[in-house]
Amino acid sequence: MGVLKKFEQRLEGLVNGTFAKVFKSEVQPVEIAGALQRECDNNATIWNRDRTVVPNDFIVELSAPDFERLSPYAGQLGDELAGMVRDYAKQQRYTFMGPIKVHLEKAEDLDTGLYRVRSRTLASSTSQAPGPGGPGPGGAPAHPPQGRPGGGYGYPQAPAGAPPMPSAPPPGRPASPPGAPARPGAGGRGQATRCWIEINGNRHQIARATLVLGRSTEADVRIDDPGVSRRHCEIRTGTPPTIQDLGSTNGIVVDGQHTTRATLRDGSRIVVGSTTIIYRQAEG
Repeated sequence: MGVLKKFEQRLEGLVNGTFAKVFKSEVQPVEIAGALQRECDNNATIWNRDRTVVPNDFIVELSAPDFERLSPYAGQLGDELAGMVRDYAKQQRYTFMGPIKVHLEKAEDLDTGLYRVRSRTLASSTSQAPGPGGPGPGGAPAHPPQGRPGGGYGYPQAPAGAPPMPSAPPPGRPASPPGAPARPGAGGRGQATRCWIEINGNRHQIARATLVLGRSTEADVRIDDPGVSRRHCEIRTGTPPTIQDLGSTNGIVVDGQHTTRATLRDGSRIVVGSTTIIYRQAEG
């Protein structure tokens, strides 16, 4: 069962429907949960082949009406969202620099139904070696969050005694520490090929053998597009990597050709609904 589905079930079972009013809000808690997952994916920073750091401090900005509906449950909802982020990080083998916190804030410039997520990496005061989904070593806090509608970005600074942070990569290539071996590819065979996709300027790493794209909250990468089916298609890493239609309503177009299955190469353009996806891969 997917992390978001488990989150929904836990939320629905809380305190005899305490959250019944929340679910009538224009902004659904599960939407926020999905946005937090994307925030982790979009801001994942590879330190070495065994350590990928993601933000641990999140601010969810809501319109005034949505904030009024959700704020009475802010503490409990924040705890549930933080738990969801922790579960997702464990699944993705991400690590944190400190404890996970999710805050709700009111933003007067947002209309009802719109929200904005900002994130940053804040180091804890203790010094420990991080594990998947757990806190990492202490040190100086990261850059302050830089928010924008639909998402925000925060990048960790290297704490004292930690390995040096990677320098900024060339456009189109993921960050990787100088001299460090490349992270194994999603196929799990230890190859040096790294794979990811780009959607509307956001990068999503492919860290497993398969990656499901669709409109469902259970998809590995959720695409908010009415022309996209709940489970639209699946990218399969391997030699060569391929994409497979999963019985979608509108099908897939790969490099200008309507198809149900196609081989992918670096730079392949995939169209689902009205959304364009760029497939990328690079050797270490």
